[in-house]
Amino acid sequence: MSTLRSEARTSFLLAYPVMISMLGQVMTGVADSVMIGWTGAIPLAAASLANSFFTVLLFFGIGVSYAITPLVAEASGSGDSGKIKDTLRHGFVINITTGLLLVGLVIAGQGLVHHMQQPVEVVELAIPYLLIITYSIVPTMIFQTFRQFAEGLQRTRMAMVIMIVSNLVNIVLNYLLIYGIWIFPEMGLAGAGWATFISRVVMAVWMGLYVFYGKRFQAYRDAFFHGTWAGSLFNKMLHIGIPAGAQFIFEAAAFGSSAIMMGWLGATTLAAHQIALNLATVSYMTTSGLGAAATIRVGIFFGQRDRIAVRRSGFALIGLAVLFMLGWGIAFIVGRHLLPSLYIDDPAVLAAAVPLMIIAGFFQMSDGMQVVCAGALRGLQDVKIPSLLIFIAYWVIALPLGYFLAFPLGFGAIGIWTGLLMGLTLTAAAMIVRFNYLSRKIAAPIP
Repeated sequence: MSTLRSEARTSFLLAYPVMISMLGQVMTGVADSVMIGWTGAIPLAAASLANSFFTVLLFFGIGVSYAITPLVAEASGSGDSGKIKDTLRHGFVINITTGLLLVGLVIAGQGLVHHMQQPVEVVELAIPYLLIITYSIVPTMIFQTFRQFAEGLQRTRMAMVIMIVSNLVNIVLNYLLIYGIWIFPEMGLAGAGWATFISRVVMAVWMGLYVFYGKRFQAYRDAFFHGTWAGSLFNKMLHIGIPAGAQFIFEAAAFGSSAIMMGWLGATTLAAHQIALNLATVSYMTTSGLGAAATIRVGIFFGQRDRIAVRRSGFALIGLAVLFMLGWGIAFIVGRHLLPSLYIDDPAVLAAAVPLMIIAGFFQMSDGMQVVCAGALRGLQDVKIPSLLIFIAYWVIALPLGYFLAFPLGFGAIGIWTGLLMGLTLTAAAMIVRFNYLSRKIAAPIP
Protein backbone atom coordinates (compact mmCIF):
# COMPACT_ATOMS: atom_id res chain seq x y z
CA MET A 1 0.00 0.00 0.00
CA SER A 2 2.86 2.41 0.73
CA THR A 3 4.27 1.72 -2.75
CA LEU A 4 0.83 2.32 -4.26
CA ARG A 5 0.47 5.61 -2.36
CA SER A 6 3.94 6.66 -3.53
CA GLU A 7 2.99 5.89 -7.15
CA ALA A 8 -0.27 7.82 -6.75
CA ARG A 9 1.64 10.81 -5.41
CA THR A 10 4.21 10.70 -8.22
CA SER A 11 1.50 10.26 -10.85
CA PHE A 12 -0.53 13.14 -9.47
CA LEU A 13 2.46 15.49 -9.56
CA LEU A 14 2.88 14.53 -13.20
CA ALA A 15 -0.85 14.68 -13.89
CA TYR A 16 -1.97 17.94 -12.30
CA PRO A 17 -0.37 20.24 -14.92
CA VAL A 18 -1.95 18.08 -17.63
CA MET A 19 -5.27 18.23 -15.79
CA ILE A 20 -5.11 22.01 -15.67
CA SER A 21 -4.03 22.30 -19.30
CA MET A 22 -6.76 19.88 -20.45
CA LEU A 23 -9.24 21.83 -18.37
CA GLY A 24 -7.91 24.98 -19.98
CA GLN A 25 -8.50 23.50 -23.41
CA VAL A 26 -12.17 22.94 -22.72
CA MET A 27 -12.51 26.19 -20.75
CA THR A 28 -12.27 27.98 -24.09
CA GLY A 29 -15.63 26.45 -24.92
CA VAL A 30 -16.96 27.09 -21.42
CA ALA A 31 -16.05 30.77 -21.62
CA ASP A 32 -17.68 30.97 -25.04
CA SER A 33 -20.86 29.29 -23.77
CA VAL A 34 -21.14 31.49 -20.68
CA MET A 35 -20.54 34.74 -22.54
CA ILE A 36 -22.74 33.70 -25.47
CA GLY A 37 -25.47 32.62 -23.06
CA TRP A 38 -25.66 36.18 -21.79
CA THR A 39 -26.90 37.19 -25.26
CA GLY A 40 -29.83 34.74 -25.25
CA ALA A 41 -31.01 31.15 -25.69
CA ILE A 42 -30.88 31.12 -29.51
CA PRO A 43 -27.13 31.96 -29.78
CA LEU A 44 -26.42 29.44 -27.01
CA ALA A 45 -28.37 26.76 -28.89
CA ALA A 46 -26.48 27.67 -32.08
CA ALA A 47 -23.17 27.27 -30.26
CA SER A 48 -24.33 23.84 -29.03
CA LEU A 49 -25.25 22.74 -32.55
CA ALA A 50 -21.96 23.96 -34.05
CA ASN A 51 -19.93 22.40 -31.26
CA SER A 52 -21.68 19.06 -31.71
CA PHE A 53 -19.90 18.86 -35.09
CA PHE A 54 -16.69 20.71 -34.23
CA THR A 55 -15.98 18.75 -31.04
CA VAL A 56 -16.15 15.43 -32.89
CA LEU A 57 -13.53 16.53 -35.41
CA LEU A 58 -11.32 18.31 -32.89
CA PHE A 59 -11.29 15.31 -30.56
CA PHE A 60 -10.45 13.01 -33.48
CA GLY A 61 -7.46 15.21 -34.30
CA ILE A 62 -6.40 15.26 -30.64
CA GLY A 63 -6.72 11.47 -30.57
CA VAL A 64 -4.47 11.14 -33.61
CA SER A 65 -1.86 13.30 -31.87
CA TYR A 66 -1.94 10.93 -28.88
CA ALA A 67 0.19 8.46 -30.86
CA ILE A 68 3.23 10.60 -30.02
CA THR A 69 3.11 10.26 -26.23
CA PRO A 70 3.22 6.47 -25.74
CA LEU A 71 5.97 6.06 -28.34
CA VAL A 72 8.08 8.85 -26.82
CA ALA A 73 7.45 7.48 -23.31
CA GLU A 74 8.40 3.94 -24.35
CA ALA A 75 11.57 5.20 -26.11
CA SER A 76 12.44 7.29 -23.05
CA GLY A 77 11.99 4.26 -20.81
CA SER A 78 14.32 2.19 -23.00
CA GLY A 79 16.82 5.05 -23.54
CA ASP A 80 16.35 5.30 -27.33
CA SER A 81 16.84 9.01 -28.17
CA GLY A 82 16.84 8.35 -31.91
CA LYS A 83 13.31 6.97 -31.74
CA ILE A 84 12.21 10.02 -29.76
CA LYS A 85 13.45 12.34 -32.53
CA ASP A 86 11.85 10.25 -35.26
CA THR A 87 8.53 10.22 -33.42
CA LEU A 88 8.49 14.03 -33.16
CA ARG A 89 9.30 14.54 -36.83
CA HIS A 90 6.81 11.99 -38.14
CA GLY A 91 4.14 13.10 -35.67
CA PHE A 92 4.38 16.72 -36.82
CA VAL A 93 3.69 15.73 -40.44
CA ILE A 94 0.80 13.46 -39.46
CA ASN A 95 -0.83 16.10 -37.26
CA ILE A 96 -0.57 18.97 -39.75
CA THR A 97 -2.01 16.77 -42.49
CA THR A 98 -4.83 15.63 -40.21
CA GLY A 99 -5.68 19.22 -39.28
CA LEU A 100 -5.90 20.35 -42.90
CA LEU A 101 -8.06 17.37 -43.85
CA LEU A 102 -10.48 18.06 -40.99
CA VAL A 103 -10.83 21.72 -41.99
CA GLY A 104 -11.52 20.69 -45.58
CA LEU A 105 -14.13 18.19 -44.40
CA VAL A 106 -16.09 20.86 -42.53
CA ILE A 107 -15.93 23.34 -45.43
CA ALA A 108 -17.19 20.67 -47.85
CA GLY A 109 -19.91 19.36 -45.54
CA GLN A 110 -21.27 22.51 -43.90
CA GLY A 111 -24.52 22.29 -45.83
CA LEU A 112 -25.49 19.13 -43.95
CA VAL A 113 -26.43 21.26 -40.95
CA HIS A 114 -29.53 22.41 -42.89
CA HIS A 115 -30.79 18.82 -43.00
CA MET A 116 -30.64 18.07 -39.26
CA GLN A 117 -34.22 19.23 -38.56
CA GLN A 118 -33.00 21.98 -36.25
CA PRO A 119 -34.72 25.36 -35.66
CA VAL A 120 -34.01 27.62 -38.65
CA GLU A 121 -32.89 30.57 -36.53
CA VAL A 122 -30.39 28.31 -34.74
CA VAL A 123 -28.90 26.97 -38.01
CA GLU A 124 -28.45 30.46 -39.46
CA LEU A 125 -26.24 31.44 -36.52
CA ALA A 126 -24.49 28.07 -36.18
CA ILE A 127 -22.91 27.72 -39.64
CA PRO A 128 -20.73 30.90 -39.68
CA TYR A 129 -19.60 30.17 -36.12
CA LEU A 130 -18.77 26.56 -37.06
CA LEU A 131 -16.58 27.66 -39.97
CA ILE A 132 -14.62 30.12 -37.84
CA ILE A 133 -13.85 27.72 -35.00
CA THR A 134 -12.99 24.99 -37.51
CA TYR A 135 -10.01 27.05 -38.70
CA SER A 136 -8.60 26.72 -35.18
CA ILE A 137 -8.08 22.97 -35.67
CA VAL A 138 -4.77 23.52 -37.51
CA PRO A 139 -3.07 25.58 -34.77
CA THR A 140 -4.52 23.16 -32.21
CA MET A 141 -2.85 20.24 -33.99
CA ILE A 142 0.49 22.11 -34.00
CA PHE A 143 0.11 22.72 -30.28
CA GLN A 144 -0.79 19.07 -29.71
CA THR A 145 2.31 17.86 -31.54
CA PHE A 146 4.70 19.68 -29.22
CA ARG A 147 2.56 19.14 -26.16
CA GLN A 148 2.34 15.35 -26.58
CA PHE A 149 6.07 15.22 -27.28
CA ALA A 150 6.90 17.15 -24.10
CA GLU A 151 4.46 15.08 -22.04
CA GLY A 152 6.04 11.85 -23.28
CA LEU A 153 9.27 13.15 -21.69
CA GLN A 154 7.33 13.95 -18.46
CA ARG A 155 7.51 17.72 -19.09
CA THR A 156 3.94 18.79 -18.43
CA ARG A 157 3.97 22.21 -16.78
CA MET A 158 4.56 24.57 -19.71
CA ALA A 159 1.44 23.36 -21.53
CA MET A 160 -0.48 24.24 -18.36
CA VAL A 161 0.92 27.79 -18.34
CA ILE A 162 0.21 28.24 -22.04
CA MET A 163 -3.37 27.04 -21.67
CA ILE A 164 -4.05 29.39 -18.76
CA VAL A 165 -2.71 32.42 -20.64
CA SER A 166 -4.50 31.51 -23.88
CA ASN A 167 -7.78 31.24 -21.99
CA LEU A 168 -7.28 34.70 -20.57
CA VAL A 169 -6.67 35.90 -24.13
CA ASN A 170 -9.87 34.16 -25.24
CA ILE A 171 -11.95 35.71 -22.46
CA VAL A 172 -10.66 39.22 -23.17
CA LEU A 173 -11.27 38.84 -26.89
CA ASN A 174 -14.73 37.38 -26.22
CA TYR A 175 -15.61 40.46 -24.21
CA LEU A 176 -14.34 42.79 -26.93
CA LEU A 177 -15.73 40.98 -29.97
CA ILE A 178 -19.05 39.55 -28.73
CA TYR A 179 -20.33 42.80 -27.23
CA GLY A 180 -18.45 45.35 -29.36
CA ILE A 181 -16.37 47.08 -26.68
CA TRP A 182 -14.18 50.11 -27.43
CA ILE A 183 -13.10 50.17 -31.11
CA PHE A 184 -14.16 46.59 -31.76
CA PRO A 185 -17.32 45.70 -33.71
CA GLU A 186 -20.21 43.88 -32.04
CA MET A 187 -19.96 40.45 -33.67
CA GLY A 188 -22.02 38.30 -31.31
CA LEU A 189 -21.50 34.57 -31.79
CA ALA A 190 -19.01 35.09 -34.63
CA GLY A 191 -16.88 37.20 -32.28
CA ALA A 192 -16.60 34.24 -29.90
CA GLY A 193 -15.42 32.13 -32.83
CA TRP A 194 -12.63 34.55 -33.77
CA ALA A 195 -11.56 34.84 -30.14
CA THR A 196 -11.19 31.04 -30.02
CA PHE A 197 -9.15 31.01 -33.24
CA ILE A 198 -6.74 33.74 -32.12
CA SER A 199 -6.19 32.18 -28.69
CA ARG A 200 -5.32 28.84 -30.27
CA VAL A 201 -2.82 30.45 -32.62
CA VAL A 202 -1.14 31.88 -29.51
CA MET A 203 -1.05 28.35 -28.03
CA ALA A 204 0.57 26.82 -31.10
CA VAL A 205 3.28 29.46 -31.51
CA TRP A 206 4.21 29.50 -27.83
CA MET A 207 4.39 25.71 -27.43
CA GLY A 208 6.44 25.36 -30.61
CA LEU A 209 8.97 27.95 -29.45
CA TYR A 210 9.17 26.30 -26.03
CA VAL A 211 10.12 22.91 -27.49
CA PHE A 212 12.43 24.29 -30.19
CA TYR A 213 14.42 26.63 -27.94
CA GLY A 214 14.01 24.95 -24.52
CA LYS A 215 17.24 23.67 -22.98
CA ARG A 216 15.54 20.50 -21.81
CA PHE A 217 14.78 19.57 -25.43
CA GLN A 218 18.09 20.67 -26.94
CA ALA A 219 19.17 17.08 -27.56
CA TYR A 220 16.16 16.59 -29.84
CA ARG A 221 16.31 19.87 -31.76
CA ASP A 222 17.98 18.39 -34.83
CA ALA A 223 14.85 16.27 -35.35
CA PHE A 224 13.49 19.33 -37.19
CA PHE A 225 16.33 19.30 -39.73
CA HIS A 226 17.81 15.82 -39.97
CA GLY A 227 16.66 12.24 -40.14
CA THR A 228 15.13 9.79 -42.54
CA TRP A 229 11.47 9.18 -43.21
CA ALA A 230 10.19 5.69 -42.47
CA GLY A 231 6.94 4.34 -43.81
CA SER A 232 6.94 1.78 -41.00
CA LEU A 233 6.92 4.54 -38.35
CA PHE A 234 4.17 6.47 -40.15
CA ASN A 235 2.22 3.21 -40.26
CA LYS A 236 2.78 2.47 -36.56
CA MET A 237 1.78 5.96 -35.49
CA LEU A 238 -1.36 5.88 -37.61
CA HIS A 239 -2.25 2.46 -36.22
CA ILE A 240 -2.17 4.04 -32.76
CA GLY A 241 -3.46 7.51 -33.60
CA ILE A 242 -6.42 6.70 -35.85
CA PRO A 243 -8.05 4.19 -33.45
CA ALA A 244 -7.34 6.62 -30.58
CA GLY A 245 -9.04 9.34 -32.61
CA ALA A 246 -11.87 6.93 -33.38
CA GLN A 247 -12.40 6.48 -29.63
CA PHE A 248 -12.97 10.22 -29.35
CA ILE A 249 -15.18 10.23 -32.43
CA PHE A 250 -17.41 7.45 -31.12
CA GLU A 251 -17.80 9.20 -27.78
CA ALA A 252 -17.96 12.81 -28.98
CA ALA A 253 -20.24 11.88 -31.89
CA ALA A 254 -22.54 10.11 -29.45
CA PHE A 255 -22.85 13.30 -27.42
CA GLY A 256 -23.15 15.27 -30.68
CA SER A 257 -25.96 13.00 -31.83
CA SER A 258 -27.64 13.51 -28.49
CA ALA A 259 -27.49 17.27 -29.17
CA ILE A 260 -29.26 16.72 -32.49
CA MET A 261 -31.98 14.71 -30.72
CA MET A 262 -32.22 17.49 -28.15
CA GLY A 263 -32.76 19.94 -31.01
CA TRP A 264 -35.81 17.92 -32.03
CA LEU A 265 -37.24 18.83 -28.63
CA GLY A 266 -36.71 22.57 -29.21
CA ALA A 267 -34.18 25.37 -28.71
CA THR A 268 -34.83 25.55 -24.96
CA THR A 269 -34.00 21.87 -24.43
CA LEU A 270 -30.94 22.16 -26.68
CA ALA A 271 -29.66 25.13 -24.68
CA ALA A 272 -30.14 23.18 -21.42
CA HIS A 273 -28.25 20.25 -22.95
CA GLN A 274 -25.38 22.57 -23.89
CA ILE A 275 -25.10 23.84 -20.32
CA ALA A 276 -25.11 20.39 -18.70
CA LEU A 277 -22.75 18.95 -21.33
CA ASN A 278 -20.41 21.91 -20.98
CA LEU A 279 -20.13 21.33 -17.24
CA ALA A 280 -19.69 17.57 -17.71
CA THR A 281 -16.92 18.28 -20.22
CA VAL A 282 -15.11 20.33 -17.58
CA SER A 283 -15.03 17.37 -15.19
CA TYR A 284 -14.10 15.01 -18.04
CA MET A 285 -11.09 17.11 -18.96
CA THR A 286 -9.73 17.11 -15.41
CA THR A 287 -9.62 13.32 -15.45
CA SER A 288 -8.31 13.40 -19.01
CA GLY A 289 -5.21 14.80 -17.36
CA LEU A 290 -5.05 11.66 -15.22
CA GLY A 291 -5.55 9.62 -18.39
CA ALA A 292 -2.61 11.40 -20.02
CA ALA A 293 -0.50 10.67 -16.94
CA ALA A 294 -1.54 7.02 -17.21
CA THR A 295 -0.33 6.95 -20.82
CA ILE A 296 3.02 8.43 -19.80
CA ARG A 297 3.66 6.30 -16.71
CA VAL A 298 2.38 3.05 -18.20
CA GLY A 299 4.30 3.77 -21.43
CA ILE A 300 7.58 4.30 -19.57
CA PHE A 301 7.19 1.11 -17.53
CA PHE A 302 6.12 -0.72 -20.68
CA GLY A 303 9.42 0.36 -22.25
CA GLN A 304 11.23 -0.98 -19.18
CA ARG A 305 9.27 -4.26 -19.34
CA ASP A 306 8.13 -3.82 -15.73
CA ARG A 307 4.74 -5.53 -15.38
CA ILE A 308 4.31 -4.79 -11.67
CA ALA A 309 4.96 -1.06 -12.18
CA VAL A 310 2.55 -0.98 -15.14
CA ARG A 311 -0.27 -2.37 -13.02
CA ARG A 312 0.61 -0.24 -10.00
CA SER A 313 0.63 3.01 -11.99
CA GLY A 314 -2.56 2.15 -13.89
CA PHE A 315 -4.63 1.21 -10.86
CA ALA A 316 -3.26 4.08 -8.76
CA LEU A 317 -4.51 6.55 -11.36
CA ILE A 318 -7.86 4.79 -11.66
CA GLY A 319 -8.25 5.23 -7.90
CA LEU A 320 -7.41 8.93 -8.18
CA ALA A 321 -10.01 9.28 -10.92
CA VAL A 322 -12.70 7.73 -8.71
CA LEU A 323 -11.91 10.21 -5.92
CA PHE A 324 -11.90 13.22 -8.24
CA MET A 325 -15.10 12.28 -10.01
CA LEU A 326 -16.90 11.47 -6.78
CA GLY A 327 -16.28 15.10 -5.86
CA TRP A 328 -17.55 16.30 -9.23
CA GLY A 329 -20.64 14.10 -8.96
CA ILE A 330 -21.54 15.57 -5.59
CA ALA A 331 -20.92 19.10 -6.89
CA PHE A 332 -23.21 18.56 -9.89
CA ILE A 333 -26.08 17.18 -7.81
CA VAL A 334 -25.78 19.75 -5.01
CA GLY A 335 -25.21 22.61 -7.49
CA ARG A 336 -27.85 21.53 -10.00
CA HIS A 337 -29.62 24.90 -9.70
CA LEU A 338 -26.64 27.19 -9.14
CA LEU A 339 -24.23 25.98 -11.81
CA PRO A 340 -26.59 26.34 -14.81
CA SER A 341 -27.51 29.86 -13.63
CA LEU A 342 -23.92 30.91 -14.39
CA TYR A 343 -24.71 30.46 -18.08
CA ILE A 344 -28.15 31.98 -18.55
CA ASP A 345 -31.07 33.50 -16.64
CA ASP A 346 -33.85 32.01 -18.80
CA PRO A 347 -36.19 30.16 -16.34
CA ALA A 348 -37.29 27.58 -18.92
CA VAL A 349 -33.70 26.67 -19.82
CA LEU A 350 -32.67 26.46 -16.17
CA ALA A 351 -35.62 24.19 -15.32
CA ALA A 352 -34.72 21.88 -18.20
CA ALA A 353 -31.06 21.73 -17.11
CA VAL A 354 -31.70 20.59 -13.51
CA PRO A 355 -32.56 16.90 -14.17
CA LEU A 356 -29.70 16.66 -16.67
CA MET A 357 -27.27 17.86 -13.99
CA ILE A 358 -28.47 15.08 -11.67
CA ILE A 359 -27.86 12.42 -14.32
CA ALA A 360 -24.45 13.95 -15.08
CA GLY A 361 -23.63 13.67 -11.38
CA PHE A 362 -24.38 9.94 -11.41
CA PHE A 363 -22.14 9.15 -14.39
CA GLN A 364 -19.07 11.05 -13.16
CA MET A 365 -17.23 8.08 -11.65
CA SER A 366 -17.84 5.93 -14.72
CA ASP A 367 -16.56 8.74 -16.91
CA GLY A 368 -13.39 9.10 -14.83
CA MET A 369 -12.61 5.39 -14.79
CA GLN A 370 -13.08 4.93 -18.53
CA VAL A 371 -10.89 7.87 -19.52
CA VAL A 372 -8.01 6.78 -17.26
CA CYS A 373 -8.28 3.16 -18.42
CA ALA A 374 -8.22 4.34 -22.04
CA GLY A 375 -5.06 6.33 -21.27
CA ALA A 376 -3.41 3.34 -19.61
CA LEU A 377 -4.27 1.15 -22.59
CA ARG A 378 -2.72 3.73 -24.93
CA GLY A 379 0.43 3.43 -22.84
CA LEU A 380 0.36 -0.28 -23.71
CA GLN A 381 -0.27 0.78 -27.35
CA ASP A 382 -3.63 -1.02 -27.27
CA VAL A 383 -6.19 1.11 -29.05
CA LYS A 384 -8.14 -1.02 -31.51
CA ILE A 385 -10.10 -3.19 -29.07
CA PRO A 386 -10.91 -0.20 -26.79
CA SER A 387 -12.24 1.63 -29.86
CA LEU A 388 -14.53 -1.29 -30.62
CA LEU A 389 -15.71 -1.44 -27.00
CA ILE A 390 -16.55 2.28 -27.04
CA PHE A 391 -18.41 1.92 -30.34
CA ILE A 392 -20.56 -0.91 -28.99
CA ALA A 393 -21.28 0.85 -25.69
CA TYR A 394 -22.44 4.09 -27.30
CA TRP A 395 -23.74 3.28 -30.75
CA VAL A 396 -25.18 -0.17 -30.25
CA ILE A 397 -26.56 0.35 -26.73
CA ALA A 398 -26.55 3.94 -25.41
CA LEU A 399 -27.92 5.99 -28.32
CA PRO A 400 -30.67 3.54 -29.37
CA LEU A 401 -31.69 3.22 -25.72
CA GLY A 402 -31.70 7.02 -25.30
CA TYR A 403 -33.84 7.46 -28.43
CA PHE A 404 -36.28 4.78 -27.27
CA LEU A 405 -36.62 6.33 -23.82
CA ALA A 406 -36.88 9.89 -25.16
CA PHE A 407 -39.41 9.49 -27.95
CA PRO A 408 -41.44 6.25 -27.99
CA LEU A 409 -41.62 6.23 -24.16
CA GLY A 410 -41.88 10.02 -23.90
CA PHE A 411 -39.15 10.75 -21.33
CA GLY A 412 -37.65 13.47 -23.54
CA ALA A 413 -34.28 14.92 -22.54
CA ILE A 414 -34.07 12.71 -19.43
CA GLY A 415 -34.34 9.62 -21.62
CA ILE A 416 -31.51 10.75 -23.90
CA TRP A 417 -29.21 11.42 -20.96
CA THR A 418 -30.12 8.12 -19.31
CA GLY A 419 -28.85 6.42 -22.45
CA LEU A 420 -25.58 8.34 -22.14
CA LEU A 421 -25.30 7.23 -18.51
CA MET A 422 -25.57 3.61 -19.62
CA GLY A 423 -22.95 4.11 -22.34
CA LEU A 424 -20.39 5.56 -19.94
CA THR A 425 -20.99 2.85 -17.34
CA LEU A 426 -20.59 0.02 -19.83
CA THR A 427 -17.46 1.61 -21.29
CA ALA A 428 -15.85 1.96 -17.86
CA ALA A 429 -16.52 -1.68 -16.98
CA ALA A 430 -15.17 -2.96 -20.29
CA MET A 431 -12.01 -0.80 -20.11
CA ILE A 432 -11.13 -1.97 -16.58
CA VAL A 433 -11.48 -5.61 -17.61
CA ARG A 434 -9.31 -4.99 -20.68
CA PHE A 435 -6.51 -3.25 -18.76
CA ASN A 436 -6.49 -5.90 -16.04
CA TYR A 437 -6.24 -8.65 -18.68
CA LEU A 438 -3.45 -7.05 -20.75
CA SER A 439 -1.35 -5.85 -17.83
CA ARG A 440 -1.30 -9.40 -16.40
CA LYS A 441 0.02 -10.71 -19.72
CA ILE A 442 3.06 -8.42 -19.84
CA ALA A 443 6.28 -10.41 -19.60
CA ALA A 444 9.87 -9.70 -20.56
CA PRO A 445 10.75 -9.59 -23.31
CA ILE A 446 7.69 -8.00 -24.93
CA PRO A 447 7.60 -8.45 -28.74
